[in-house]
Amino acid sequence: MTLDLSPAPSATSPGRAALRQGRVEALLQIRNGEQVLLSLLIPVAALVLGRFLLAEAISFPELAGSVMALALWSSGFTAVAIATGFERRHGVLERLATTPLQRRGLVIGKIIGVSLIALIQLVLLVALAVILGWRPTPDLLTVVVTVATSLCAMAAFVSAALLMAGRLRAEITLALANVFHLALGIGGGILIPADRYPAPIARVIELLPTGALGQAWRQFSTGMTAGLQGWLLLLVAAAWAGIMVIAANRGFRWLA
Repeated sequence: MTLDLSPAPSATSPGRAALRQGRVEALLQIRNGEQVLLSLLIPVAALVLGRFLLAEAISFPELAGSVMALALWSSGFTAVAIATGFERRHGVLERLATTPLQRRGLVIGKIIGVSLIALIQLVLLVALAVILGWRPTPDLLTVVVTVATSLCAMAAFVSAALLMAGRLRAEITLALANVFHLALGIGGGILIPADRYPAPIARVIELLPTGALGQAWRQFSTGMTAGLQGWLLLLVAAAWAGIMVIAANRGFRWLA
C-alpha cells in the first residue's frame, strides 16, 4: 500500500481556526501559571475567609454562589484584558493579524480558551467549597439556566476585555481592568446581590451581565428554582454577549 503524499492545499474553516486558537489560548494561560493562580487566589481567599469570618453576615450557600461568579468574572474579563493588552503591545497580535484567523476567530478563540481555564478553576473551587460544607441542591432547570447564563456572561466579559485591550494602551488597560474588576465585583451584583441596594440602583445592577451571573449562581447554590427570573437573567446575559461580541469584532485593533 502506497501513501499519497501529493500536496492538497485547502483553507482552514473559520470554525476550526477558532477552535485551534482556543486550544492555544488555554495552553498559554496554563503555562503562564501566575496569572491563572492570581485569578484563582482571590476567589479562594473570599471563600475560606467568608466561611469562617462572615458566617453570621451571609449564609455559606449564598457566599459560595457569589464566589463562583467572582471566579468567572476574574478569568473572563480582568485576566483577558491585561494579557491581551500586553500581547498587543509586544507585537504578538501583529503576527496573528497576518494569519487567516481574523478578528472573529480571535474573539471566539479567546472565549473558548478562557472558558476552558474557567472550567478548571470552577472544578477546584467547587471541590474546596464541598470540603468546607457546601451542599447545593439545584433542580435541572436551574442547572441549565446557570450554565447558559455563565457561558453568555463569559462571552460578554471576554469580548469587553478584547475591546478595551484593542483600543487602549497596555498600561491604561491594566489600570482600568483592575478598577472595573473591583468596582463591578463589589457593586455590580457579583458579591453583593442587587436586592441589597436601593431600588433604582438594584434595577441597574439587574441589567448588567455581572448582576445576572451573580444571581444565577446564587439561585443554583441556594437551591432556588430558576423560574421566570432565571430566564430573565439568561436573557440579560445573552443580550450583553451579542452586543459585546459584535462590538469587539468591529472595534478590536491588532496594532498598538
